[in-house]
Amino acid sequence: MSPTLDGCAPWPEEYVDRYWAAGHWRGNSLDNLLRGWALQYGPRTALVHGDTRITYAALNRRVGRTAAGFRLRGLRPGQRVVVQMPNVPEFVITVFALMRAGAVPVLCPLPLGAPEVSRIVRHTQAVGYVGPSTYRGVDRIAMAAAIAAEGPFLRRVFPFEEPGTASPYGGFTTDTSGCHYFPLASLDSPPDQPLARGADQVALLLRAARDGGARDAPLLVPRTHDDYAYQARAAAEAVSLTEDDVYLAALPADRNLTFGCPGIIGTLTVGGAVVLLDDPDPAACLAAIEREGVTVASVTPAGARAWLDALPATGAGPGTLRLVQCDGGPLPRDVAERIGAELGCRLQRVFDLPEGLVTLTRPGDPQETVLTTRGRALSPDDEIRIVDAEGADVPDGEPGEILVRGPYAPRGYYRAPDHDARAFTTDGFLRTGERARRTPDGHLVPVGPPGDPR
Repeated sequence: MSPTLDGCAPWPEEYVDRYWAAGHWRGNSLDNLLRGWALQYGPRTALVHGDTRITYAALNRRVGRTAAGFRLRGLRPGQRVVVQMPNVPEFVITVFALMRAGAVPVLCPLPLGAPEVSRIVRHTQAVGYVGPSTYRGVDRIAMAAAIAAEGPFLRRVFPFEEPGTASPYGGFTTDTSGCHYFPLASLDSPPDQPLARGADQVALLLRAARDGGARDAPLLVPRTHDDYAYQARAAAEAVSLTEDDVYLAALPADRNLTFGCPGIIGTLTVGGAVVLLDDPDPAACLAAIEREGVTVASVTPAGARAWLDALPATGAGPGTLRLVQCDGGPLPRDVAERIGAELGCRLQRVFDLPEGLVTLTRPGDPQETVLTTRGRALSPDDEIRIVDAEGADVPDGEPGEILVRGPYAPRGYYRAPDHDARAFTTDGFLRTGERARRTPDGHLVPVGPPGDPR
């Protein structure tokens, strides 16, 4: 199997054959899957944002017309485009449209400022940037213009304005560096013929769990259509998602958990509805849960405590919510126990890395397992090792570093061969840098660094 994008390490052929034979990889690109979902679930609601409701059929149409607009503005297959957007329908539309146009979206956390975004643009040689005109009072398009003036890569900027807001950039403009500005809302062109490409190609780039540092090239994880579709589908099965579920995307949509564990992609896979919330305020989250009949939500430990503390003031109580996924660090036991009692739902502990390790508790697991572990591997073909400082496997119950290899764990970072030589074993296991001990039934219990009593 040859690399699908320059600077990406391929899976060895024997593993490609194994994952195909197991049915994990099915040869469908994410944007092509959306076409199928539109046919299967056409009139059902796919995305919700405030008063906006977008059906599966409408979502697919908007993706097709936006993709044609991107191509008309000069984007070509394989080119990278930085996407730095809030949790709005345009985020989902943009990512799918870029994939349909053959470009590679680079999902970038919204809070990152000019130095970090500039590093990502240089490293990926991104030719495009999609982002809000302003964010927290900062002119993000001026930021993009300054980055465009630094080098030869960034030449197309697509400002996002909230519906009903006039763009200060008007129509199509060009600055002195030769960078072109096209309002995102203007990308509405008749769809053209779909591109023929394999699902083994890179679908998107995710920011790594641990960046390389301010002086180093950013660490980005290349995820293919096949491996990411499998991760989202398997996660949807693990949480028993159905078309009757409503998922609240309140954590940033660029996060692996929110986008595909099962998140947005997994919910769309089964025909459910995704409620996008760009205001993470606890009262706003609780109001959205009650208003939209949310059944599944993702939250950090700090967010979970904030939700619980906000409950008395909102007057909300147990309702439609059946499952809360909690990731992002240690969860105090008292907070974990309150989730079930006060929100009237099950807690699911999740550990996920953009690099392709996902462990999670299952809805039928005993309460003590949910309270004390981060769950077990998502896939039966996930190979997880716990090793000591010398790289030797340790017995169950002993702490060590987590190493992983599997059907949604890429074999290298994007354009980082020197780092890959340190981060991967010679037989393809990623050294995650995370420490845990494994129970006899395969659940992982996080532990701190050596000497940490946690």
